[in-house]
Amino acid sequence: MSDFLPKAGGAYAARRNHDLPGHPHVSGLSPYVRHRLVSEDEVVRAVLGRFARSTAEKFLQEVYWRTYWKGWMERRPETWVQYRADVRHGLNRVQTESGLRREWEAACRGETGIDAFDHWARQLVETGYLHNHARMWFASIWVFTLRLPWALGADFFLRHLLDGDPASNTLGWRWVAGLQTIGKTYLARPDNIARYTDGRFRPAGLATEAIPPGGPPHPPPGPVPVADQIAPDLRTGLLLHEEDLSVGWLLDICPAPVATAVLDASADRSPLSVSGQVTDFTEGAIADSLLRHAPRLGEVGRPEDLGAWARAHRLEQIVTAHAPQGPARERIEAWRRAGVPIRMGLRPSDAAAWPHAAKGFFAFKQEISGLLDRLRVT
Repeated sequence: MSDFLPKAGGAYAARRNHDLPGHPHVSGLSPYVRHRLVSEDEVVRAVLGRFARSTAEKFLQEVYWRTYWKGWMERRPETWVQYRADVRHGLNRVQTESGLRREWEAACRGETGIDAFDHWARQLVETGYLHNHARMWFASIWVFTLRLPWALGADFFLRHLLDGDPASNTLGWRWVAGLQTIGKTYLARPDNIARYTDGRFRPAGLATEAIPPGGPPHPPPGPVPVADQIAPDLRTGLLLHEEDLSVGWLLDICPAPVATAVLDASADRSPLSVSGQVTDFTEGAIADSLLRHAPRLGEVGRPEDLGAWARAHRLEQIVTAHAPQGPARERIEAWRRAGVPIRMGLRPSDAAAWPHAAKGFFAFKQEISGLLDRLRVT
């Protein structure tokens, strides 16, 4: 963070879209913010401790895009369920359509003959990272030039991105394909790629039109998530998961858990094998959190049967940070259905932002100033 901070103002606004070797013009913070090893509020406060809001506007909007996507999907959880179904359907097609299987495998290996696309595919597999602009180009080429199922592309990203986030990834791919903002697609163009890669790539043979693949209409926005009622006087366990690894705010609500259970659902991001870089990074992030919070966690374990663990520790409730839609949430809901008394807390920043995530980002953007005001940053 300290290395990037001087660039978060005008320099970021001017060069943020350039995909260059070493990615000198972006923060590289996304894997850490995705797991909340550092929170969005902490990033915002650090930036506004150095720059005026107007100077850092572009960077602040990028931080809040993540918040917006999470809020949008939290209010439409059916979108995640549909994505999971679309991935299964795509993989079933891959098993039965030999031509599709060859094209999908070539795309994942970076062997399509489209130099820029192949470079990004290999870079993603090798490093676990892609520049945001490259992600958009890649997704557009996957959907409109290679004509591969969008959900399989989103799955490829989620298997390999260190910052792979169910909401941002799913909805970002939907946006490129014209499913998120209905009918509005993103078409990768050779001149745009050449401009923002400083001439490194100008791929030939890209699609010249982008016809949305079609899909069901958006479900209407549901209620804004609220925190479960947590009783600080009950015998309590803590459930630590990779969606929020800075849990000091939660330990302030329940300061003395008897024991802590660790949930790592990173391997559940896909029906296929998830990259070892992803699972190793997630494991390292969890280890960092356990070390930072060690004096406050009690006995730490990794139970498969959370109900049996709760009974063994005679727990009356298990508190955990709110898990947005995704693999961790799926595990938590399965335990809840089995009668495990899990109570999810909700960060005040999410509670303040998510009510505004009912429509498009433009409407949400109008609320960013008020969200900054509540942080009391001037």
